[in-house]
Amino acid sequence: MMNTIDFEKIAAHWAAQGYSCDLWVDPPGQQWEDFLHDVDEVALVVEGEMEFEIEDALYHPEVGEEIFIPAGTVHSTRNLGKTVARWLYGYKSNGGWESVH
Repeated sequence: MMNTIDFEKIAAHWAAQGYSCDLWVDPPGQQWEDFLHDVDEVALVVEGEMEFEIEDALYHPEVGEEIFIPAGTVHSTRNLGKTVARWLYGYKSNGGWESVH
């Protein structure tokens, strides 16, 4: 499915809105829990079955569906599938991240 997502087009679109754009790859079962960023974040599933938990609400975006994570919002991501998941993520301007653990 990776061929159906035009990375350069998405990266250019996000850059025009002030976001970076990078690819993240998670093995089956990978979980990233309780993160908090000081800037807005966007994410887009390229391949796989991802779950995003944002302020206790669960989202299961389809491949190609963009999700918005507001600055200061506790969130988690999980690869629920039995295959590798690939997803794009971008931070507004030069922001960073920290775990709340």
